Amino acid sequence: MTLRAGLTQPARYGALAAGALPVLAFPGLGLAMLAWVALVPGLLAMQRAPSGREAAVRGWWFGAGFILVAMYWLIPSIGPGLILLALLFGALQAVLGLAVWRTLHPPLTPRRALTALVVVPAVWVSCEFARSWHALGGPWALLGASQWEHPAILGLASVGGVWLVSAAVAAANTAVLILLTAHRLPVRALAAGTLVATLVAGPLLFAVQRQPAPDGSAAVALVQPGQTADPDARLAAGVRISQGLVGQPLDLVIWGESSTTADLDRDPAALGDVRALAALTGAQLLVGEDARKADGRISKDAVLITPDGVAARYRKIRLVPFGEYIPLRPLLGWIAGVSAAAGENRAPGTAFHLLPTTDRAGAAMPVGALICFESAFPDMSRQAARDGARVIVYQSATSTFQDTWAPAQHASLGAIRAAETGRPVVQAALTGESVAYDRQGRRLAHLGTGATGAVTVRLALAAPTALTWYDRLGDWVPLSSVAITLAAAATALRTTTRRPRPEAASPAPTEDVTAGNP
Repeated sequence: MTLRAGLTQPARYGALAAGALPVLAFPGLGLAMLAWVALVPGLLAMQRAPSGREAAVRGWWFGAGFILVAMYWLIPSIGPGLILLALLFGALQAVLGLAVWRTLHPPLTPRRALTALVVVPAVWVSCEFARSWHALGGPWALLGASQWEHPAILGLASVGGVWLVSAAVAAANTAVLILLTAHRLPVRALAAGTLVATLVAGPLLFAVQRQPAPDGSAAVALVQPGQTADPDARLAAGVRISQGLVGQPLDLVIWGESSTTADLDRDPAALGDVRALAALTGAQLLVGEDARKADGRISKDAVLITPDGVAARYRKIRLVPFGEYIPLRPLLGWIAGVSAAAGENRAPGTAFHLLPTTDRAGAAMPVGALICFESAFPDMSRQAARDGARVIVYQSATSTFQDTWAPAQHASLGAIRAAETGRPVVQAALTGESVAYDRQGRRLAHLGTGATGAVTVRLALAAPTALTWYDRLGDWVPLSSVAITLAAAATALRTTTRRPRPEAASPAPTEDVTAGNP
C-alpha cells in the first residue's frame, strides 16, 4: 500500500480519534471512571483489522492520537517536535495492535480470551514502561495515573506502583471488549470475572493492608507567589508571603522551583533575605534556585536554608527534554528557533540524596526533595522512601502551561507517589497547583492556578523504616509485563515459522506408450 493510500483509510483516522478518549480521564476534564472503558473503541479497531499488519498500523495511529492530545500543552516548548514525539511513541502501540489482533480476532475461544486478558495488559504496560525512559521523555500520562482521586483504587499502587493500576485498567478494558464481541458463554463468563476482579482488587488491598501508625507530625507551609513580572518580583513575593507566616508553629516552609535566580552561595543579599525568614518563622526554608553557578552553567537546585545559611542542596538530575535541554542539540537545536525550547542546556546533578531537614524542635526530619518533572518518576520517590525520607517534597514551576491541563495533571502525580511510597507528599508551585497528600494519597490541601499566598498543612509523618510492598519490590509489574510480552512474541514467531506450507501439486503419472510396450 502506498503512503497516499494509507492516508485515505477511514479506520485509521478512527483509531487516531480513539486515542484521544483515554486522555479525558486525566485531570483537565477528570473523567477518571471513563478510563475503565476508554480503550475499548481503539482496541475494537485493532481487533477488526483485516490483517495483523493493518492492526499494527491502527495501533500506531491510536498511540499517536493519545500522545497528541495528552501532551498538547508541549506545543509552546517543542512546537512541531510534538508531531515527531507522537510518531515515536505511537509506534510503540503498534505492538499492542498486533497483540490485540492475534489474540482477539473472531472467533474467540476461552483459551485465546485468557491469553488476551494476560498479554494485552502486559503489552500496554510494556509500552508505557518503554516511553518512561528519561531519554525518551519520561513517564507522563500513564493510564494508572488517571485514578489519582481514588485512594481505594490506589491500593494497587502500594503493591505494584502506578504500573499495577495501569495493568488493571487495561485488563478491564480488554474484558469489556470481549464481553461486547464474544458469543460463547464460557468466554463471556471469563471476561466478566476478570472485569469484576480488576474493579475490586484495589479497594480490597486498600481495606486489608494495615497502615503503619504515624511517626509524629510536621506543620508545612507551601508558598505560591503567582504570576510575577520578573525574577526580582518573584523573590520579593516569596519573602512577603513567608513573612505573613510568622507566629505560626511551622517546621518547614517550601517555595516552588525557580523561586530565585540568585546563586545563594554567591549572593549575600539574597541569602540574607531567606536566612532572616528562617529566623523569623522558626522554620527551615526549602528554596528553589535556578541560577548560573560559578562554573558558568545554569542548574536547578533545591536549597535548604537555616538561620545560619545554606545547610544542603540537591541538584535536579532528570531534566525536561527540550524544556531544560535539547537532546542531540547539534541535530535538533533548530527547534529552539521555532519554539520556546531551551536556549542552552541546564547542568544536571549527579545523584539523588535526601536533605537533612529538622523540625522546629531540632529533631531529624529527612526530606526527599525532588524538582518538578521528577515527580513523574516512580523510581525516584521510591528511592527517597528506601533512603528513609519521612516526607516527599516537589518544587514546581508550570507557568508556561498555566492555562492548560498540565498544572492539574502535574499536581495529581503527588497522590500516586504518596500511595506508592506510604509517605506524605507535598508540591509547592510558583503559579499553582500547590497540593498536599497524606500517606495514602488523599488530598489535604490545595491552591489552584488562580491563587496567590500560602497554604499550611499538618502532615502525619512516616517512620524512616516504614516501607510499602512497592518500596520493597520495585518495578516487578513492568518487568513481568516485558517478560510476558517477549514470551508472547516468541510464541507467535514460533507458531508462524512452524505453520505447514501448502505442498506443491505432484505431476500426474504418465503412461509409457513407446513402441513395444503393452
